[in-house]
This record gives sequence, C-alpha cells and structure tokens, in this order.
Amino acid sequence: MTARILDGNALSARLRESLRQRAAELSARGCKPGLAVILVGEDPASQVYVRNKIKACEAVGLHSEKYAFPADVPPSEVLARIAALNADPAIHGILVQLPLPPQFDESAVLAAVAAEKDVDGFHAENVGLLVQGRPRFVSCTPLGVMKMLESEGVELAGREAVVVGRSNIVGKPMALLLVGASATVTVCHSRTRGLAAHVRRADILVAAVGRPRMISGDMVKPGAVVIDVGINRLREGPDAGKLCGDVDFASVKEVASLITPVPGGVGPMTITMLLANTIDGAARAAAHATH
Repeated sequence: MTARILDGNALSARLRESLRQRAAELSARGCKPGLAVILVGEDPASQVYVRNKIKACEAVGLHSEKYAFPADVPPSEVLARIAALNADPAIHGILVQLPLPPQFDESAVLAAVAAEKDVDGFHAENVGLLVQGRPRFVSCTPLGVMKMLESEGVELAGREAVVVGRSNIVGKPMALLLVGASATVTVCHSRTRGLAAHVRRADILVAAVGRPRMISGDMVKPGAVVIDVGINRLREGPDAGKLCGDVDFASVKEVASLITPVPGGVGPMTITMLLANTIDGAARAAAHATH
C-alpha cells in the first residue's frame, strides 16, 4: 500500500476561493474583515510568517495592518497598541506573532487581546469555550487539520486517534477537537512510556512534537491516516538545510492510507484558517451591529 497524499496547497486554494466570496459579501455590507498583526523584533522566521499572512489577507480581500516594534520595545507600548486595536471597529482579528523577546510575559500579552478578536484562539476564554464544546475561535493549525480530515471524509467517531505533542498551540486543542468529533483520543509527549505501542494503535495519527522524522513506518498501523504538523530544518547529513516533518515520510507513506507532506501539507491550511477566523469575527461583528 502506498498512501494518498493529502495536498494542503490544493485544499487551501479551494477554501480561499470561498473565503474571498464571504469577504466580498461582508465588504458590500460595510464590514470589510480586518486583521492586525503585531511583530516584535527581527526574528527572520517570524518576518517571513508575517509577510505571508499579510499577502494572504490581500489575496482574499481582507484589510490588514502590520505593527512592527524593535526587540527592545517596552511591553507597555505593545500593550497600548493592543488596547487601541481592541477598540478599533475596523479590526476583527489581532495576531501577536510569537515568540516575543524575553522582557515580555507572553501569557499577559495574549490575555490582553480581546477574546472576540483573538483569531489565534490562544485567549483563556476561547480555550475554555473549546473545552466546553462550543468554540468561538480555535487555534489555526488544529482547525486546519480538522478541515483536511473533513475534506477527505475521514470518519472520526469511535476511531482511535493519537496526538503526539501537548503544546497549547497544537497538541491540546487538537485533542479537544478530536474528542468533540467523538474519537477516542490518546495524547503522547516527551515523558510517555512505550510511545511506539501507543502510536501503533492509531487509526488517525497527528504528529506535532517538533522532532525530525521521529515517527517511522514500523510505528504506524497499516491503513492509518497520518497528519504531520512538524516543520523542522535538518542540520546535518545529506539533507542538511531541507525541511522535514515529525514523520519519516518515505517509510510511513508505504504503510499509511493517507498522509500529509512537509512542506505543502498542514502549513498552508494554518494561514487559511487564520483568514477564516478573521472573516468569522467580522461576520459576528456585522450581526451584532444589526441587532
């Protein structure tokens, strides 16, 4: 068996077409969806991510604003900008690009973003709503994974799902979304004993641990659906400098039924879900304005 490739670029392009239509309809009603991005410091990877997010906004017809601060900015200045954006009716989503420099308390900054504009789904209120099964905004990467599974008609109810990784950004919300879809979910992490035995039970496997090619073909159940969230740059060997996932693609694709590549799998979906969340925020604001 060789797995079918789940192409995130192709699905993303289809979804963005429908998002463009939704954005145009909201704009025609006088509520053009708006996203503000805050970037602190000169981290090259963060600069690329922010540039890609702004470009995606423009392509879909969203209004976007970028606020760049030097690495040594006092946190109070960034918090003041967030407060102003919270009060700005033209902005429906606020994204603070992580990581922040060491003088910042990241959790305090994320908590400062109004929950109804928290398109990253990191605010405690939005996490709480997800736990209760009535989400407002969901973290973009796990939401993108769910859309990918949905697009392929992958049955989740009653299936064994294993999430490798327990971060607040991917692992935990991913597990909650799968529980919400009636899967039986196991969360594994760096201190899990007998990891391979857990992974081998998975009908649906989501790898989000940040360790290159950690999941090998002999760890995967034949016919499993494998979603690789990892993005790692290899530092040595013949592939030095190349990107790879947490899954050893070459060996796993011979065992799985469906697999996402890296790059070109989950990555494009993350930005697409950011656009979707911003448009959802604008739609809620427009509905609220008419009541």
